[in-house]
Amino acid sequence: MKTFDSTRCTLGEGPLWHPKRNTLFWFDILEKALYMREQEETSHWRFDEHVSAAGWVDRDTLLMASETALWRFDIPTGTRDKVHDLEAEDAVTRSNDGRADPWGGLWIGTMGKKAEPGAGAIYRYFKGELRKLKTDISIANAICFASDKTCAYYTDTVTQRIMRQPLSPGDGWPEGQADPLVDLKDARLNPDGAVTDAQGNIWVAMWGAARVICFDPSGRSLTQIDVPAKQPTCPAFGGPDLRDLYVTSATDGLHSDETRTRPLNGATFVLRNVAQGLPEPRVIL
Repeated sequence: MKTFDSTRCTLGEGPLWHPKRNTLFWFDILEKALYMREQEETSHWRFDEHVSAAGWVDRDTLLMASETALWRFDIPTGTRDKVHDLEAEDAVTRSNDGRADPWGGLWIGTMGKKAEPGAGAIYRYFKGELRKLKTDISIANAICFASDKTCAYYTDTVTQRIMRQPLSPGDGWPEGQADPLVDLKDARLNPDGAVTDAQGNIWVAMWGAARVICFDPSGRSLTQIDVPAKQPTCPAFGGPDLRDLYVTSATDGLHSDETRTRPLNGATFVLRNVAQGLPEPRVIL
């Protein structure tokens, strides 16, 4: 795994490969910044609040989640317009992990700014409606979707379990109860962001463990990839054929000796030709 962008993020998150621009976007949540790397050049925008995840609407537009709202973000001008409030009255929480679903909705998790237990939730924005799906979440992560559209995956990182939530095939709303797919307590691993590939496998960043682990749809571990940063946060597939795996990382909370041991902590990485990814679905506003 090589360095894709050397910018050291305090809390890199939310990598998004925009299929119409062939460009990677990602966030530094704690620095309130959105990054874009296009044709070997990196640019960024800064905001007055935390921003964390996005889906693409068209070539020049993202639907971006912040600590107070969902925003329509215009890439050429850097301007944003509010689409819907998101826990706007709750000063304790901010947005965290999120991803577009195959029906054109956007799932977004929230959490306490100091990881307050149970302060967060998981929402879905779809056709103008923002609906709360899960409550009492401490650190919402690993939101992604099965390639056959049968289920969503998510985790509350502190539980060390990846959950499988059945979905309605017609509109993608949750249907029935979520069940544990992977239990990582015995392995002492903390699942962070995740993405699925064309075969239905789930690639999960393991916070604090310097690796990404791939699980098959039954929850069996298939392979793992070492990451040059101790705290990988989220993977995304991209590149010309969607076969390259990008991984963001974080320096937040690391001791100085860890920074010396792994000087690339906080950077964004890429490993070429890993597996066949899927294009991120378009968000329908």
